[in-house]
Amino acid sequence: MDKKKILFLCTGNSCRSQMAEGWARHLKGDQIEPYSAGIETHGLNPLAVKVMAEAGVDISGHRSKHLNELKDQMFDYVITVCDAANESCPFFPGKTVRIHKGFDDPPRLAKSAATEAEALGHYMRVRDEIRAFVEGMPENLSDQGAV
Repeated sequence: MDKKKILFLCTGNSCRSQMAEGWARHLKGDQIEPYSAGIETHGLNPLAVKVMAEAGVDISGHRSKHLNELKDQMFDYVITVCDAANESCPFFPGKTVRIHKGFDDPPRLAKSAATEAEALGHYMRVRDEIRAFVEGMPENLSDQGAV
């Protein structure tokens, strides 16, 4: 079976797309060749690294990448994981299927948190939602609405 090449695209490639890439490598590395990038680069979010480590997935070696760094790659799927990336997603040539699966933005939600524990709760919830989505891959991709 050929691995599906999947790009997880987000605004800054700092949190949600990094979590998705980490989960895909951890849970589906035998079926998926995952990548992540952003339409901008915001650096790797330390709280995303922390909650992924708590779940047994080390993304500390990842770095925030701009979409242009992957311009020569051909992907089977491009999955936008935030609304801004979905609205700004460029055209991908060939057989690439583009899917939008939006997740809440943990850093934005955490801004109003009174404590670090409350802030981490937002990251953990989104982490777990992304895990549930990735666990169903690649089979669930045909169930998603292609953009």
